Amino acid sequence: MNKTDAVQIIRAALQQGRKTLSEYEAKQVLAAYGIPVTREILVTERSALSASLDEIGFPLVMKGCSAEVAHKTEKNLVRVDIRNEQEALLAFDEITAAMNGSGGAVLVQEMVGGRRELVMGLTRDPQFGPCVMFGLGGIFTEILKDISFRKAPLEKRDALEMMQDIKGRAILQAVRGMPAADTDELADMLMRIGTIGLDMQEVAEIDLNPVILSGSKPIAVDALIVLQAGQ
Repeated sequence: MNKTDAVQIIRAALQQGRKTLSEYEAKQVLAAYGIPVTREILVTERSALSASLDEIGFPLVMKGCSAEVAHKTEKNLVRVDIRNEQEALLAFDEITAAMNGSGGAVLVQEMVGGRRELVMGLTRDPQFGPCVMFGLGGIFTEILKDISFRKAPLEKRDALEMMQDIKGRAILQAVRGMPAADTDELADMLMRIGTIGLDMQEVAEIDLNPVILSGSKPIAVDALIVLQAGQ
């Protein structure tokens, strides 16, 4: 996957009249820019599930995957800590039934361990253009609203300053037996998100929530990319 492939994914979605990418497509775009994402396989048929389980390995996560469904948890489309094939088959059946003909598939995804959750993203401001966002992630993102912004393009010092701007910055330090976050890797991710916004005017928003710290290393576990017609 390279940047040309990312452009093709976005243009194909726009040609289909879509305003969002599926999680799988969004992560392909992110990976093309060197942003770490989960290992995952998109499964469209129940008969193909077993091979994907062998490749990803247990424990794993399964999700409904459709550009029509942005908020999967609220739609009961996420199953975590799946530990054997019987559980996976049941999850596949439940998820496909819950999707109720939305035309999606099931994403079989590695389960990333880590208790610290961050959020990263991009919004396109009418005055300032693409702006990169960083903050505390997970289910309380909208409640806590502990986030910071910088206008793209970002220098490394800008990205590091963003991390210090949030009230919960201590989460990035070594705490309760967990190592300090790799702030160089976090800074690199933020800079790359800004580059996507600068490279592709068709990208209106990016939302990576959560970005889990697995040990010291960040990895995007969920992703949403909202599109707009090219300017």
